[in-house]
Amino acid sequence: MKRSQDSFTFTVGKLDAGMAILIGERAHLIEFPSVLLPPGATTGSIVNIAVHQNTTEERNRDQEFWELQHDILETFGRVAPEPPRLEVRNVTQTSVTLEWPALKLATAKLRTLEIYKNSQRLAAIPNASTNTSTKLSGLSLDTPYTFQLVLKTSAGTFHSNVARVHTHTIADTSGISVCFGTVADPVLLEDAKAALREMKAKWSDKIQIDTTHFVCTTPAVTPTGARVTGANVSGGPGVEYQRALQLSIPVVQPQWILACLTEKKMVPIAGYYLGVTPPNAASYYSQRTQSMSQASLPSSGSASSTHKSAPNRSSMPPPPRNTNGSPPGGVQRKPFEPTPEEDLEAEIEAESAKPAKRQPASETRHRSNGTMDRNFRFPSTPSQAQLHEQSQSPPAQRVASPPPQPSSPPAGVSRQQARKPAGLGLSRDAGEDVPPVTIITPSSVEVPPPPPVEKESKRAVIEEVDEEVGETVEIDLR
Repeated sequence: MKRSQDSFTFTVGKLDAGMAILIGERAHLIEFPSVLLPPGATTGSIVNIAVHQNTTEERNRDQEFWELQHDILETFGRVAPEPPRLEVRNVTQTSVTLEWPALKLATAKLRTLEIYKNSQRLAAIPNASTNTSTKLSGLSLDTPYTFQLVLKTSAGTFHSNVARVHTHTIADTSGISVCFGTVADPVLLEDAKAALREMKAKWSDKIQIDTTHFVCTTPAVTPTGARVTGANVSGGPGVEYQRALQLSIPVVQPQWILACLTEKKMVPIAGYYLGVTPPNAASYYSQRTQSMSQASLPSSGSASSTHKSAPNRSSMPPPPRNTNGSPPGGVQRKPFEPTPEEDLEAEIEAESAKPAKRQPASETRHRSNGTMDRNFRFPSTPSQAQLHEQSQSPPAQRVASPPPQPSSPPAGVSRQQARKPAGLGLSRDAGEDVPPVTIITPSSVEVPPPPPVEKESKRAVIEEVDEEVGETVEIDLR
């Protein structure tokens, strides 16, 4: 059997399940796909199989392969992800705002973006593929900090630069960043902006990530500030006002900015919330009214001199005052002489203020508590025998137990001087016969009633007398 150099002769032995068993000259058995046999070949057929190398296709294949490798290198091997560049946007007493450009990942895939504080992991940045800023709160006052971003991608891990921050002191107001809403008074708005410029602070008409306060006098919309939520609602709350409430940004009045400028420090915002009367509102409007009134004065010579002298008088210190009540320098004060009208009024007041006339304490005591005065003595009482003898004897012989009184006054004594005491009730002219003296027993003595006294004053006297009563002393009346 003749065969060529590049072909081999085989005998088909068996066809089974798409495979043919070929038997060579030296009893070599090989499996050959039956679909590659010539048409009509069956068991026992002899076929020649030639094998040739296709070098042209090999070259084309190699060229395509290396072009693909070059494209992969240029696309994924030449450009790597860039590390983020961290920057400080704003610093306050207790917070810091950081920002960075958009991430450049090249062909890598983003895994995480984390923030580190003082070389310790703080948190992961949410929405890192689109978020380019963050605000960190809860920092300590006047304290240094370091911050760094760590970018993790499918191409590796990349670290940003280290940002060094020192939080502000209470006297540093440059970290204030306000968003202006509705300020009804345009002069007040301009004064607030001027105060922010002087404090090197900043403001805007939109709420940003570093906004610290929302300043307005009413939640309504303003042309240059917050816009209204609905076009048909002219007095509704603005969008920026509602956003400030959602972000928990404090809403204060413009007077708070003026107070920070005046006191050169961060003033507490408790007294400047929207709806509260600011503590410095009265002084601000009074100063503005005074400046407006001074600006409206005429420019004549006399008016200018008056305008210049008024501040000088107000700036002079007040004259010293003597607090101890005595005149300075030993000067004697001359008392004020009252006018006749004042004297008349004083007398009327004194008469009306006089209390009711009180009786002597001894007489009141005698009549109020039923006791007798120690100096009082009743006349001696005659016995029954003496009374019987006097009743049977002639009237001329009746003699009273006390010594008889003279019937006529001595020479040189007038009738009034010879008159007996009023307590005995006897009065006789000289030359008249003295009738017999009638003995008056104590039971028949008539004591005149006391003069009327007001009940309150009498009760007060009685109480005072009761307090003065001491030990009871028995007095012999015989």
